[in-house]
Amino acid sequence: MNEPFSPELDFDAAANLWDAYAAAFPAQAAAAGTYNVEAFGDSPALADELLALVLDGTKCATSSHVAEYVDEGEPLPRIGLHWIVCDGDGVPRVILRTTELRLGTFNDADEALARDEGEDDLSLDSWRREHQRFWERTAAARGGSWSESDELVFERFEVVWPAQ
Repeated sequence: MNEPFSPELDFDAAANLWDAYAAAFPAQAAAAGTYNVEAFGDSPALADELLALVLDGTKCATSSHVAEYVDEGEPLPRIGLHWIVCDGDGVPRVILRTTELRLGTFNDADEALARDEGEDDLSLDSWRREHQRFWERTAAARGGSWSESDELVFERFEVVWPAQ
């Protein structure tokens, strides 16, 4: 079994990035109360690729497998959640804030979500193909399985720091 991608995240640097954001936007940081530190994808290369799409403004949505949160003992995201996204080396690069959430299954994904995820050719067909591969691979790495009927989180976000 493959081990899930888990870079050594630089939590001290993430705290410094958060402190800079909180100094510039104290009300938003106070309302958030806390933040998560994460990386996209399941490999350093994919983490870097997806982060680049966020940084260039192409990617403003993501989706995740609810079972992954359950397996990790983590709560589902919530609107207003701030998360610090790290690159494939675990270096914090940007702070995002969740602006929209929807639960559904694989077949509930639509063209708008595929476009907003910013990946491949932006089509729903490519979104389905690549996300199916991704969730089958990551579920297997956790010792589980994935099916089209599994519950997913569809999430939209905005970059809040560094300020755009």
